[in-house]
Amino acid sequence: MKLLALETSAGPASCAVAEDGRLLAVSSVNVPLTHSQTLLPMTEALLKNAALTMADIDLLAVSAGPGSFTGIRIGVAAVKGLAFPKDLPCVGVSTLAAIAQNFQGIPGPAVVCAVMDARCQQVYTARFTLNADGSLQRESPDQAMTIEDLAAALSCIKKPVFLVGDGANLCYTALQERELDLRLAPEHLRFQNAAGVAAEAFRLAEEGKTIPPAELRPVYLRLPQAERERLAAQKHHK
Repeated sequence: MKLLALETSAGPASCAVAEDGRLLAVSSVNVPLTHSQTLLPMTEALLKNAALTMADIDLLAVSAGPGSFTGIRIGVAAVKGLAFPKDLPCVGVSTLAAIAQNFQGIPGPAVVCAVMDARCQQVYTARFTLNADGSLQRESPDQAMTIEDLAAALSCIKKPVFLVGDGANLCYTALQERELDLRLAPEHLRFQNAAGVAAEAFRLAEEGKTIPPAELRPVYLRLPQAERERLAAQKHHK
């Protein structure tokens, strides 16, 4: 089974092709252009370089959130557009689970704490246990919380905690004085990428968690800023 995966949840964008869990090709860009400008040309070039076309693809995956509201919408829309002509099955992957996949195969015991900067001293986060055999096990759902609440959630963990994601440095700086065994993951393992999306998508597909393109939806965890401001204004005027 050949899988095409897209990742657009933050500033960089990436795409990957994998077959039966084996990575065939990966491409990424981190330039001052929007994902709507870079994503599809990059995906087309990736397929060409891998000697593939969309006719060879059996499954599509995308980081469905949390993350940048605009980035997530672009990624989900792109996958839906690619999937609709052949009604290809899709997988919407948690961005946080995809980041944690960077540690798959590294022997534990440890905890991988994925954190993305949600602004206003909040983060999107989820925790995963890294077992002695290198397997990952989810320990908490994707959620939005303050950095202080994250510190409280981590305070009872006695194993090393590896911080990954674009909020890792923020949380490490804010919490390094606490009595926590925090480790800042090295950069090559820290950030989201389409290879992690592909790995998580294969796991979900094996569990039968694929959906038709019409059912693919972004997962925001929080309302967009414009909606939050509108609701706050309505509350103020009541």
